[in-house]
Amino acid sequence: MIIAVASGKGGTGKTTVAVNLALAVKPVQFIDCDVEEPNANILLKTTIKEKEDVSVETPVILEERCDHCGRCSDFCAYNALAVLPGKILVFPELCHSCGGCELVCPRHAVKWRRRVIGRIEHGFTDNVDFYQGIVNIGETRVIPVIKTLKQKIEKSRDVIIDAPPGTSCPVIETINSSDYCLLVAEPTPFGLHDLKLTVEMVKKLSIPFGVIINRDGVGDKKLEVFCQKEKIPVLMKIPHSVEIARLYSQGEPFIGKLRGWENMFQRLYNNIKKEVNG
Repeated sequence: MIIAVASGKGGTGKTTVAVNLALAVKPVQFIDCDVEEPNANILLKTTIKEKEDVSVETPVILEERCDHCGRCSDFCAYNALAVLPGKILVFPELCHSCGGCELVCPRHAVKWRRRVIGRIEHGFTDNVDFYQGIVNIGETRVIPVIKTLKQKIEKSRDVIIDAPPGTSCPVIETINSSDYCLLVAEPTPFGLHDLKLTVEMVKKLSIPFGVIINRDGVGDKKLEVFCQKEKIPVLMKIPHSVEIARLYSQGEPFIGKLRGWENMFQRLYNNIKKEVNG
């Protein structure tokens, strides 16, 4: 079973929920797909044993063949090519490696080179098989890293995926094909606004989902009222707690540190499993 943990914005406690759930139901595979800022391993403390580069194809123009007809730049929907009177400019960060420029070039002036945009890291600790993706600083193409990372998923196992925040393309790529999605939200006006966006997203993807309210007690009840009105299950409430915040600031999960939470996360997992299995 693949459970994705998502949130409408950063800082809601998504990684906290994902890590504590994984530790409560291990052995599991944990995939940190927040490749622009992966931080689950701060809590899991896995020793990284393996690293693998992720690369994409980028066009190289053979100037001796090119007659600057402009067909390649006209075709490119991402403006990764610019044709000047005496030169072709290639903007690798904009290229999506679709291969269209090569297809439309009448003089076969396009070849390809590999460009490293990030890496996958792997480690194992305490019955958690851990993978994380890290995109290179300044790199805008994160989806190839996420796709490579998701190829590591073993569908025969229980898998917890820590998704990027928001509702953009990297989030959709991450949670797509999951069996269930946990939406973590704060009971504040901003939290409610972002939860509505994530609810719309998972509905369009036809993924079963439920809500976890983090920092319960810090705001108001409007988020909970919204869930009741929309018949969205609130699966767990994590209180606004100084002790939980203290443990988090020290890089410690609260599973095993605070009484009762391991059983609560195990019940959460069992309830999700029942819904997924019908």
